[in-house]
Amino acid sequence: MVASAMLSEVTFEKIAHACQVSGDIQAIEYQNIGELLFKQARYYDSKPYLIFYDLGGNRSSFSYKEFFGLVGQCANVMHSFGIRRGDRIATISHNHSDTVIQYFAAWLMGACVVPVSLSEDDNRIHYILENSRTKLIFLRSDYTERVIPIIKSIPSDPSVIVCSQEFHELLQNASPFYTSEEAVTIEDEALIVYTSGTTGNPKGVVLTQHNLLADAKGISEWHGMTNSQRMMCVLPIHHVNGTVVTLVTPMYFGGTVVLNHKFQSEHFFERIERERVNVVSVVPTLLAFLIEYYKSQPTLLETMTGQRATLRHIICGAGPLTVELGVQFEEMFNIPIMHGYGLSETTCYSCFLPINLSMEEHRHWMREYGYPSIGVAIPQNEMMIADDIGHELAPGEKGEIAIRGENVMKYYYENDEANENTFSYDWFRSGDEGFYQLDSIGRKFFFITGRIKELIIRGGVNISPLEIDEVLAKCPKVKAAIAVGFENDFYGEEIGAYVQPIEGATLTEEEVLAHCHALLPFSKAPKVVIFGNEIPVTSTGKYQRNKCKPLFLKWKAIQFRKSSE
Repeated sequence: MVASAMLSEVTFEKIAHACQVSGDIQAIEYQNIGELLFKQARYYDSKPYLIFYDLGGNRSSFSYKEFFGLVGQCANVMHSFGIRRGDRIATISHNHSDTVIQYFAAWLMGACVVPVSLSEDDNRIHYILENSRTKLIFLRSDYTERVIPIIKSIPSDPSVIVCSQEFHELLQNASPFYTSEEAVTIEDEALIVYTSGTTGNPKGVVLTQHNLLADAKGISEWHGMTNSQRMMCVLPIHHVNGTVVTLVTPMYFGGTVVLNHKFQSEHFFERIERERVNVVSVVPTLLAFLIEYYKSQPTLLETMTGQRATLRHIICGAGPLTVELGVQFEEMFNIPIMHGYGLSETTCYSCFLPINLSMEEHRHWMREYGYPSIGVAIPQNEMMIADDIGHELAPGEKGEIAIRGENVMKYYYENDEANENTFSYDWFRSGDEGFYQLDSIGRKFFFITGRIKELIIRGGVNISPLEIDEVLAKCPKVKAAIAVGFENDFYGEEIGAYVQPIEGATLTEEEVLAHCHALLPFSKAPKVVIFGNEIPVTSTGKYQRNKCKPLFLKWKAIQFRKSSE
């Protein structure tokens, strides 16, 4: 591991310690992701690695051998654009097979991928591309009108390859045989994932090839995945869940991934049946969508038994799952949910419910403690519930979830203050509150009860309330306002605004919402406005958002949609 120039020696040692496991290190069989790719392509040859469905339902399939050749071509294309080991390339795209090729080509070269979410506003996209020092951007043609002006405003003037026609022409003219000029190591940076925080700009989470391989190994072994099995991806691959769980993990165990442009309730089980899918990774929001869809289509539910025949279980995490939602889904579809937990900073998953629990045990841990258990730590990391100074708490006591192990990030990129705070006692401090209980053989089953940090998690995506506060503050006739994340059956949390108008002013909900929608993407904009005379604050003047949450209870069961939907 190489320390950032910004990191103090003490902070670097704390981060290095947090990346270790006190027990046995779980051996990684590969020196880097390129070696994994090469060995799997040689061994599995014509077996499909990637099956892709576009938005129109068109299907394309890539064998391990074909995929390896395309990755080599893409690496040579990037090399011709000046990309070398250690450089950063960005992808701005929806789910697409092209993007998967670009990811693996970068890792083959020892380059680092910066996935950019199109749900970010223009200023944040600019910040991510500039802060990461991106040299080359793969941009899908669907988004050129919006994104090209942003790229042109970046002083470093990164190169751009527009997908798909330009990208495919470059691939056709490139050799499929790529030879690295210098050795790629398992500690080379692989991803910089920008995650929202409680202050201004997003933080760049730096993950290494070691992080990705360790978590993929942990996920595949925990879920009993073998090379005869298939996973399906319905989550955006610009997030670690989509990338690590359903791209890197199937490559690790020699399976097949079925990649969807996006989640569509009407195609979910149909594609599981058609492609003989065994495991799917989702967020709680998608469980709510499936329940709603099949409630409105009762005859479909009665006739879909065959569509679930190959599906062993569903992995669910990345957002707040309630006991109520979990019970409703499992009883409606008779499919077990393997609840888990992790963060971008821990590559993806750090714990899961064991898959070999009896039905009685599974129901106990999912239903009996007021929160569904997030399970037991995977061997690649350790977890504990800690007090403010890092002392482990007893079973049932609430504290902060802390993690250390092979899947803990390298560090936050160029953010010394965040690194100091996050690794203050040699473990990664999640900012999430939780507790644990012991089972009959002494295993720790963890639970998450809320967030110490004031993040709003909507559909598995972290959103900073302060970013929304700033927009609300600019609204005419607003004296003060705060964003409030309130419980929602469809997204886990939705966004409301608690607004204090200027005295004597006439201000409507429609005016506030229109103002916010003009400046924020739909996912981040408030959906409901409540007016009040005074915003609750602490003795030191800090807003108390949690005190406002009960005011939004009546909108818990409402699914908010764009007007165009």
